[in-house]
Amino acid sequence: KTKSIIPLDEHLPADYLKDQEVNSVGASYESYNFNNHQWALPIDAATPVASSRPDILAENGLSLPKSFEDLLAIADRGLVAFAGIPIDILMNFYTLCCSLGEDPCQADDIVISPETGIKALKMYRQLATKIDEANFNRNPIQVYEAMTQSDEIAYCPFAYGYSNYSRNGYARKPLHFHDMISLDGKTNLRSTLGGTGLAISSKCENVEIAVEYAKYVGSPACQSTLYFESGGQPGHLAAWKNEEVNRQSQNYYLNTLPALERAFLRPRYHGSMFFQDHAGDVVRDYLMQGGDENQVLADLNKLYQESKTLTLA
Repeated sequence: KTKSIIPLDEHLPADYLKDQEVNSVGASYESYNFNNHQWALPIDAATPVASSRPDILAENGLSLPKSFEDLLAIADRGLVAFAGIPIDILMNFYTLCCSLGEDPCQADDIVISPETGIKALKMYRQLATKIDEANFNRNPIQVYEAMTQSDEIAYCPFAYGYSNYSRNGYARKPLHFHDMISLDGKTNLRSTLGGTGLAISSKCENVEIAVEYAKYVGSPACQSTLYFESGGQPGHLAAWKNEEVNRQSQNYYLNTLPALERAFLRPRYHGSMFFQDHAGDVVRDYLMQGGDENQVLADLNKLYQESKTLTLA
C-alpha cells in the first residue's frame, strides 16, 4: 500500500515463482503474498522450535520431553529456559493458543476466547515460575548463548531456531534442535512463523540487476550451497532436505521441518504491528508477577481493538 517495494511477480518468471511456491517451507512464500502480488522471496525460514544440550540431559539421566508434564519435570530441576522478551512471549502465547485448538486474532473484537486464553495463560505461568528470571531479558539468541556458554540449561521448549548453533565449532557446545512437545499426545505444538524475505525497493535504480540477484539468492542451488555455507538459514525446501546441509547441522532442518510445515501465519492487517509491539508486555508482566487471567485478556482485547482502528497515514 505504501509502494515502498516492487511486486516481484511483475519482474520474475512465472515458473520461477511457481518453484518458490511449491518449495515453500511451510507458509513462508504465502507470508509475502498480499493483495495478489508477491512482494518478497522467502530466503530464510524460521519458527519457534525446541533445542537441547544432549550432554546435560544425559548427565542428569533425562530424555527429551514429550508432554507438558515432562517439560515441567525438567523445569523443576532448573534446566529449562525460554526467550522472555515481550515479542517472544507473545509469539509463544500464540503457540499455546494454537496448540489448544484455537488460532488467535481471528475475530474482530477479541484476541482469543476466554476458555482457551485462560488455559494458555495458566500453563505458560506454571512453566514461567520454574525458570531463571534472567530469561525474561533474553531473546532467542541470548538463550542459545546461555545454553552454549554455560552448562546450566539442558532444554528450551520453544524459541525461534538459529541453525548456526547446531554447527560444530560455531559455539562452545553445539545445540541439537527438535520438534516441540505435544499437549494432547497427538499433535506437537504449533508455533508462529517467522523468517526473512528479500524484497526490492521501489527506489532501486537498477531493478533488472536487483531482480537477477534476488532470483539467484532464492534459487535452490544458492540456498543449498553458498547461502548455507555463508551462515544463512535457507528458505527453500530443497535446502532443508539437502543431505549435506543436514550433515553439517546435526539434522537441524529435517528435525524441525514438521514444525515449520504446520506453523501459524500471524495476523497481517494494518494495525497488527501496533498490537504485536505492545501486547507482549501485558503477557510478560503476568508471567513474571502473576495476576488475573481475565484482566490480562481484557487488556489484550483493548489493545487489539485499538489496533483495528489504525489506518495508513
